[in-house]
Amino acid sequence: MHTHRCAVIGAGPSGLSAARALQKAGLEVVGFEASRGVGGLWDIENPRSTMYESAHLISSRTTTQFAEFPMATDADYPSHRVLIEYFRDYADHFGLTELFRFDTKVTAVTPAEGGGWEVTSVGPATGSGADGETTERFDAVILANGTLAEPAVPTFPGTFTGEIFHTSQYKSARQLDGRRVLIVGAGNSGCDIAVDAVHHAASVDMSVRRGYYFVPRYLFGRPSDTLNQGRPLPARIKQFVDTRVLRAFTGDPVRFGFPKPDYRIYESHPIVNTLVLNHLGQGDIGIRSDIDRFDGQTVHFRDGTSGEYDTVLLATGYTLDYPFVDRAALNWTGMAPKLYLNIFPPSFNGLYVMGMIEASGIGWQGRYEQAELIATYLTADAAAQAAFRRRVADEPWPDLTGGYRYLGLARMSYYVNKDAYRGAVRKARTSLGAQR
Repeated sequence: MHTHRCAVIGAGPSGLSAARALQKAGLEVVGFEASRGVGGLWDIENPRSTMYESAHLISSRTTTQFAEFPMATDADYPSHRVLIEYFRDYADHFGLTELFRFDTKVTAVTPAEGGGWEVTSVGPATGSGADGETTERFDAVILANGTLAEPAVPTFPGTFTGEIFHTSQYKSARQLDGRRVLIVGAGNSGCDIAVDAVHHAASVDMSVRRGYYFVPRYLFGRPSDTLNQGRPLPARIKQFVDTRVLRAFTGDPVRFGFPKPDYRIYESHPIVNTLVLNHLGQGDIGIRSDIDRFDGQTVHFRDGTSGEYDTVLLATGYTLDYPFVDRAALNWTGMAPKLYLNIFPPSFNGLYVMGMIEASGIGWQGRYEQAELIATYLTADAAAQAAFRRRVADEPWPDLTGGYRYLGLARMSYYVNKDAYRGAVRKARTSLGAQR
């Protein structure tokens, strides 16, 4: 029996992908979005958004956009202002906006008696529910509330008496005017903010615990992620070639004070920002080691040095969070749910996860292909669904690493290789009877 009524939680890129694919498959879609409209974190006015004024795509437009709806811009790396308009236009063009209930927060997803799931949400008060809380039954629930909403906030010995906050609360470099700033972490957001800060702060240091690979946005005059878009090279060959290309273009980050990476390129997400290296070369930014402890406004580092700071900015990333559903229902093991293709709980209980993938170059089209697989499964006949479930139960799950040995970090626990992943998703759809 086909599943007919589907809840989609979240109206960011993953939620819009789900709504579009389910809509095309003829399924009934009811969307829930806690904010005022579509776009998720790309809407800087959304109170839960982690966006900041200077944010741009770190992957290029052509590798990121939805295939059926190209962006109306020539910018290779458009800003968040362009992107929020893109999502609004996409949702309006395909009639997705009206499928969502906005300013409506899901508070619980629980098993329904007789099968399916009950979704409890709180939204604008109505005549039928004065407190705005409603509970409805759905055959399928797609969790698309994103992976970058719940800040990962480390603790350190001692007490810092200056200002300390996570990058999720950072909006503008004006917050750093005249301040001695220490940025903890040198991921893409941390490096973006460091480049912002040099024009406003009294001083900028970055505390790092490991080395990084820095990829320029342009190589040979083209967006770097548009090169080698044909047949993918084997992992070891690509790592060998790209390491040498980067060395030629950006030099060795170790000479700027970064530790030497203890892993090969692409085994952690590369930093698509070479402006930070320019500022390091100009002396605008200092590199410090890992934090040992706080003492008032003094920060002591593991290498025995110390510094005085007014602001500590935690660029320490995010943790996965699906707070409205029991972790057991998502087969949560260790740092993340263990799901077939990062989508299906092995119990096939009617929950589906969208967007729990991170991969260089997979873009929103890669997430849309996830949604197509969910829609294909939901509309397949009973025999095809049963055969699919048997394969998941009985056969080894596909290797999604593409031969890369990803670091064993929480943020890498749902990392995949884009080519291996998209190939596995296409194969799964074909096994369910989808036409290529």
